[in-house]
Amino acid sequence: MEQRIYIPGAQDTGMRVDSYLSAQEDAPTRSAVQKLLAEGHVTADGVPVKKNYKIRGGETLAVDCPPVRELDLVPQDLPLDIVYEDADIIVVNKARGMVVHPAAGNWDGTLVNALMFHCGGRLSGINGELRPGIVHRIDKDTSGLLVVAKNDRAHQHLAAQIQRHAVRREYEAIVCGTVREDAGTVDKPVGRHRTDRKKMAVVPNGREAVTHFTVLARYPGYTHLRFELETGRTHQIRVHMAAIGHPIIGDPLYGQPKDRFAGIGGQCLHAWRLTLTHPATGEELSFTAPRPAYFEEILQKLEKMT
Repeated sequence: MEQRIYIPGAQDTGMRVDSYLSAQEDAPTRSAVQKLLAEGHVTADGVPVKKNYKIRGGETLAVDCPPVRELDLVPQDLPLDIVYEDADIIVVNKARGMVVHPAAGNWDGTLVNALMFHCGGRLSGINGELRPGIVHRIDKDTSGLLVVAKNDRAHQHLAAQIQRHAVRREYEAIVCGTVREDAGTVDKPVGRHRTDRKKMAVVPNGREAVTHFTVLARYPGYTHLRFELETGRTHQIRVHMAAIGHPIIGDPLYGQPKDRFAGIGGQCLHAWRLTLTHPATGEELSFTAPRPAYFEEILQKLEKMT
C-alpha cells in the first residue's frame, strides 16, 4: 500500500473528508476515496474516519492507497540542473517538459527517476514509492524551482511550511492581452472542473486560492507578469489568469487557440524564485533560476513588435 499524507488548513475546516480528499491534486476518483474510507484506509491523527468526518484543520490525514500498478522505480541518469544540495534538501531547476513523478503515461524519464539516480535512492518516503522526496510540484510544461526532501524529517518540516504559507514561491509568465493594472490580486476559489477531470476551474465551492501579480512589461497584445502565490492550488496561476481574461500564452488547457504563440509546446510559465526556511538549520534560504531560453526568445520577439 502507498500512504499519502495531507494536512488540511484552517480554510478547509468543516469540509467532509471525502470532499476534501477528492479535491487534492493527486487524489483518486471520489468513488475510490469513499471506498478507502469505508474500508478503514483513511485516518485522522491515527484514528480511522468515515466519509462524514468533518475536517478540523491542522490534523494529519493518512490515506493508504493500493498501488496503481506494480512498479520498480528505476533510477535514470538524466540531466539535472541542481541549484543547491546538502544532506537534507536538494533544490532543482526543473526543465520544461519534464514530469515531476511517475504516473500513468509517464512511468519513467521523470524528475524522480533522475533524483533516484543522483541521490542513490536517499530520498524521503513520506509521499509513497512513486513520489519519494516530493514535497510540492510544478506542472510538466512549467519550468523552474522546486525543493525535494532527502529524509522524512526534512519532508515534514517543509510540508508544514507549505501548509502555513511560509514558503515563498514566485513565478513569471507572459499572458494574452494588456493587463491594465500595474499590480493586483486574484482571489477566486479553485476546484476540479465539473466535467473535465484534467482541468481545474474557478468554482463557488472550491478551495481558497490567492494569486498576486505585478506587471513587468507590456507589449502589443501581451503582458509580461510576475506572480507570488499566497496559496498553492493545482494550476492556480493558469486558472486565475484565464478566469480574468488573460490566459498564459501556449497553455494547452486554458489558453486561447488563436494566440500566435499557441504552438510553443506548453504554457510560458517559470518558477523563478523560491524562498524557504532550512529544515535543519532554521536559516532562511532564497534561490533563483534564470528564465529559460524559449522564454527569452519570446520576449525578444515581443520587443521587436513594440
